[in-house]
Amino acid sequence: MTVRPGSLTRQQLYDRIRESSKDEVVLEEMIRLGFWPGDAAQPDLPAALIKRRGEIHREIADLHAEERLWRDPETALKAMHKRRKTEALARRRETRLRHAQGRHDRALAWHARRGSEVLFLGPEVSAGLHSHAARRPLLPGLPDLATPKALADAMGLPLAELRFLAYDRALARISHYQRFTIPKKTGGERLISAPMPRLKRAQYWVLDAILAKVPVHEAAHGFVPGRSILTNAGAHVGRDVVVNLDLENFFPTLTFRRVKGKFRGLGYPESVATVLALLCTEPDVDELELDGERLFAARGPRRLPQGAPTSPMLTNLVCTRLDRRLAALAASLGFTYTRYADDMTFSASGEGAAKVSVLLRGVGTVVAAEGFTLHPDKTRVMRRGRRQEVTGLTVNERVAVPRDTLRRFRALLHQIDRSGPAGKRWGVARHVFDAAFGFACFVRMVSPATGDPLVSEVRRLSARHGTAQRAVPEASAFRARAARGETPLARWWSPAERPPPTPEPILLESPDPAPSTVPQSAIGAAAGAQTADRDGVWGRMPDDLPPGKAGLSRIVSGLLTLAGGLVLFVALLRISPPLALLGALVLAGLYAAGFFRRR
Repeated sequence: MTVRPGSLTRQQLYDRIRESSKDEVVLEEMIRLGFWPGDAAQPDLPAALIKRRGEIHREIADLHAEERLWRDPETALKAMHKRRKTEALARRRETRLRHAQGRHDRALAWHARRGSEVLFLGPEVSAGLHSHAARRPLLPGLPDLATPKALADAMGLPLAELRFLAYDRALARISHYQRFTIPKKTGGERLISAPMPRLKRAQYWVLDAILAKVPVHEAAHGFVPGRSILTNAGAHVGRDVVVNLDLENFFPTLTFRRVKGKFRGLGYPESVATVLALLCTEPDVDELELDGERLFAARGPRRLPQGAPTSPMLTNLVCTRLDRRLAALAASLGFTYTRYADDMTFSASGEGAAKVSVLLRGVGTVVAAEGFTLHPDKTRVMRRGRRQEVTGLTVNERVAVPRDTLRRFRALLHQIDRSGPAGKRWGVARHVFDAAFGFACFVRMVSPATGDPLVSEVRRLSARHGTAQRAVPEASAFRARAARGETPLARWWSPAERPPPTPEPILLESPDPAPSTVPQSAIGAAAGAQTADRDGVWGRMPDDLPPGKAGLSRIVSGLLTLAGGLVLFVALLRISPPLALLGALVLAGLYAAGFFRRR
């Protein structure tokens, strides 16, 4: 339809819009007025433009609402307080969430570190766990263990169990050792600390995987495969002079620091050396009882325990430099030097036999320099013409068991043959036949010609008196599996790993619902509520009126409403006075409600 400019009335324009759409009418007018090409298609409003236009309309509505609200200062102040309170609560919750999330993240990081590192094993021994000092080259044949976690994996242990076995406690409710005493040959008692199975498993691995692969000095004969007291004594047969010396408090002298230094010398980092030294040492312990609970209080520094499978080999390794220096000293004076545990033996013939005093002074100096002490009551100088003994064996002409010992043993067998084993003892063993059989085998090892008849006689007496030889428990399977890093027993219990930390309750709460795309401010919301309340009582006020006209319009509307109410009251009064009174009360209530809502 072609129209001329200005030929349509308002009603006709409304009719055109109703017949098509507002956009089409605007497009036709733009084409007619030359603002749009006639052959171009109708444009499509982009979604972003439509969305932005809606946002602008909402912002304009909020501005109008705020403008109306600011006409009432008290209501505006309340709205501001409400807005600030809401924002403060939101910030407080955000701070609590941030702090709780930070604590949870730190707890997760600590849990992850505990699962892969050993961070603390006691106040006096943990400094080396965090050392990054350069390590020495690893000796050939030893397993490469860079961290305590690698050590635990090689042993077949969880890291938590390794930490439990190596932890140094001043006061503990449990002990990894079973302690008892045995009598010494020279009188007194010897404290034996036998490790419990879990610690023994770890010590067997250390012994077979590390210590057994380290060469020891050729002068050491104790606890070395292929060597014994027989080889130790055989080096001193037929000498003019034999000198025996003993190291006082040998095992307690080998402290944690010395053992740790030896593992460092093998090429292991300080963290691994610390854990290995803790596994192989223990302090003296006092067993206490407090309120019915048994406690173990540490007393003194950690040292090598007598009874642990790792202690003998560690003594040989720690004493390597001592053996090297004493062997050099002995060779310079014409002596031969050997050591079996804490028993040192020197022997010489010819010109060297006259240098005993020089030897003793030199040995005392070297021993003191290496951190040991000579026992003052166990130094013996035995010359040719009297009995010479080395580690309990005579070495005058050949290695043999002392004659008086053999004489007493044969007398024991004769008494058992005549009157039976009741009341008979040999040494400190409780079972006489077990002790007799063991000593007979020992004699056979030293001298087969002398020992074979004794072994046969013990077996004959044992069978005659109906006492069978008891089977000795075999520990080789346990040790072999432990050395391979396997569980020694099928029913072996392993501690469970510590579960990860749980989040705090505030982190588990559901988040608040997301706000709208364009949130309305607190002032705007309050203004909208006030406007809705006012409109509900007094009718809808135009939003685009100026402040003066809006106030006048409200006054006129109020007067008209009051006049209508009076007319209705008069009409009802003529019909029914009670009904008129009820209507008046209703109108008064509505007016009062509107007034207070505006306030």
